[in-house]
Amino acid sequence: MDTKALVFPTLISTLFSLSVVASVTASLSFNFYAASCPSAEFIVRNTVRSFSSTDPSIPGKLLRLVFHDCFVEGCDASVMLQGNNTEQSDPGNRSLGGFSVIDSAKRLAEIFCPQTVSCADIIALAARDAVEIAGGPVIQIPTGRRDGMVSAASNVRPNIVDTSFTIDEMLKLFNSKGLSLDDLVILSGAHTIGSAHCSSFRDRFQEDSNGKLRVIDKELDSSYANELMKHCGTSASPSVTVNNDPETSMVFDNQYYRNLMTHKGLFQSDSVLLNDNQTRTLVENLANDQELFFERWGQSFLKLTIVGVKADEEGEIRRSCEATNA
Repeated sequence: MDTKALVFPTLISTLFSLSVVASVTASLSFNFYAASCPSAEFIVRNTVRSFSSTDPSIPGKLLRLVFHDCFVEGCDASVMLQGNNTEQSDPGNRSLGGFSVIDSAKRLAEIFCPQTVSCADIIALAARDAVEIAGGPVIQIPTGRRDGMVSAASNVRPNIVDTSFTIDEMLKLFNSKGLSLDDLVILSGAHTIGSAHCSSFRDRFQEDSNGKLRVIDKELDSSYANELMKHCGTSASPSVTVNNDPETSMVFDNQYYRNLMTHKGLFQSDSVLLNDNQTRTLVENLANDQELFFERWGQSFLKLTIVGVKADEEGEIRRSCEATNA
């Protein structure tokens, strides 16, 4: 792959990214709720912490939720809308979780600040707080997003990364959202927490004539592949899940990149990051320096959470995250 044809040189890319962030965040603010709802961020953080204390899978679910929200229709809580043919009804979204956390935070916000705090902001803040609660960096993101009024299942597949994607396929999608090749590698670090159903990586194995699985993806470490096959045999229930990170599954750290270096990336879309010289170099740097990962994560996460935002008079502030106000 010729990455030079697809991305700017590092300095130019960084300056361009900063200009994009600046132009979008002009409609947002780091103290957006200071006067209208001073307790907004506290409400979200406290709710995330409360749910996470009884269910350690919550941080990973919230982090996945923000990706699926922002990549489809922008960061506008369209993924929260319920009904026939909404985003939630697409098969790729049926395993999403964390909805109850967002709904709970929204109900509390409505008590203290009626129709003031958007569901879109709650999703972004909840994912930010989930990372911190799991041991990741403390970062600030602007607020002021408004909630969208469109949610269609048909918009999901063209806008969500499939675990079987190549670098070219992922980069094309990321670029369409204003995200760079570096952002792709850094945001893939979200797989340091969370879990996945066996079906999401079953294409790395094949069933033989005796009904047993065998490895067909040589990118996988053999011992790791055997462990995956034990958990996800042909008789395994569709509900069976595997930790994204086999080493520190509940901690937001740079172990994901160290796993990649030893060929223990769960998804094919993880493993392919070693196949390109530019992405491999960044993977190596992040694997060797957790502080660098945390610093770069803050920058890329900010860019993620302003993808396609609706602000000012666009959209609405929903009374309930499950339905539009109309």
